[in-house]
Amino acid sequence: MPKVALFNQSGSEVGEIELNDSVFGIVPNQAVLFDAIIMQRASLRQGTHKTKVRSEVAGGGRKPWRQKGTGRARQGSIRSPQWRGGGTVFGPVPRSYSYKLPKKVRRLAIKSALSSKVLEANILVLEGLAFETPKTKDFLTVLNSLSIDKKALIVTANLEENVALSARNIPGVTVVTADGINVLDVVNHDKLIMTKAAVEKVEEVLA
Repeated sequence: MPKVALFNQSGSEVGEIELNDSVFGIVPNQAVLFDAIIMQRASLRQGTHKTKVRSEVAGGGRKPWRQKGTGRARQGSIRSPQWRGGGTVFGPVPRSYSYKLPKKVRRLAIKSALSSKVLEANILVLEGLAFETPKTKDFLTVLNSLSIDKKALIVTANLEENVALSARNIPGVTVVTADGINVLDVVNHDKLIMTKAAVEKVEEVLA
């Protein structure tokens, strides 16, 4: 089982914690990780793109000239696609880009992402993380004591409002709960900081 150091909020090492091998100790599956990231990014797309088709463009109700005898090509409307200002053929319409991967694939992806952080030694486990009042300065003190100077994902067992409010103005720092941990966030941040309770909750769900 992989072991990582256990820190307190002041940045001092207070012991070790054993991580579950089936969650934090697997061989990362890069293909599944890629598929999960593409799925999440697709789900984030708004899909509000729209062009006007021939029936939606203003004007063009009258036939521009008679059918025969002018020497020109027959035309039914000045808003046909071949005309300047005409409708668009097969243009984009509002749609959802989201799709779902099988449940087992999604679980393997998050396990692969977590195991990658362990292999890279980019995971930190805290005894606990709590603030009496929301204060960005206090959160920065914690990050500095842990020598965190890169993008960091903070995972708590439950919603800690003071922690979330303290971190929201810090660039590159994201706070999520153990229930909301996802592949894109884990991969997108350099450091993964989890509370001991969050680790236990994640292992309970994924092991």
